[in-house]
Amino acid sequence: MGIPKDIWRENSELNEWAILLGYRGSISHGMYVPSKDPNSIDDKDVIGVCIPPMDYYYGLKTFGSRGTKEIKQGEWDIVLFEMTKAIRLLEKGNPNIMAILWLDKTHYIMKTEAGKMLIDNRELFVGKHAYHSFVGYAHGQLHRMTHLACEGYMGAKRKELVAKHGYDTKNAAHLIRLLRMGIEFLNTGELQVIRQDATQLLEIKRGEWTLEKVKSEAERLFISAETAFTLSKLPEKPDRDKINKLCIDLAHNWLRE
Repeated sequence: MGIPKDIWRENSELNEWAILLGYRGSISHGMYVPSKDPNSIDDKDVIGVCIPPMDYYYGLKTFGSRGTKEIKQGEWDIVLFEMTKAIRLLEKGNPNIMAILWLDKTHYIMKTEAGKMLIDNRELFVGKHAYHSFVGYAHGQLHRMTHLACEGYMGAKRKELVAKHGYDTKNAAHLIRLLRMGIEFLNTGELQVIRQDATQLLEIKRGEWTLEKVKSEAERLFISAETAFTLSKLPEKPDRDKINKLCIDLAHNWLRE
């Protein structure tokens, strides 16, 4: 499985500017259900960090929409972040982009020297502040799980699951996974992206848990997350000066090359 050649050719953000690319979502968590499976609701999701040419920094050009560009083609969904946007999100402990620094080695698609530098400095983004990001995203999944049934962004198969089970089972799986990952991170300072509990999370995603069971587990995990935050020995927040220096070094080294 790899990004189709025509997508590579048509997007400079991938073939020239990317410093780090990897799988995200179900593939990175070990939960991907191939499209040939009649019950599959998964895309092939990719996340990346780019450093565009110098005129994007010194001139008037802008990268995508506020530093983010999405490429969608068929079952491929690729999200790319301009480097300074990515680092700002990393500094905030954003779960969606934090994962790129802790992927299983088999889930990296591209890793340049600049990309390795970013991974090698991932400890700069470790801190208790991530609690608010993980719990905040989990609350969002909890709301969408029951309040946004059959929204337009859903495919037909996902809408069928919502109609069958009375709630969005994919959001439910995200909810439980985010809380568990957040607790692990607060305890260890490491993100367990590829999930040891993937089998159970897939049960939730398939609708094998009742809504009451999902809510009960979520309630327990919200309490555990708060306890983990209180007891965590991680730094309160990242050192912004060190992160700023990393940002400068990444841009300087890449653009010089």
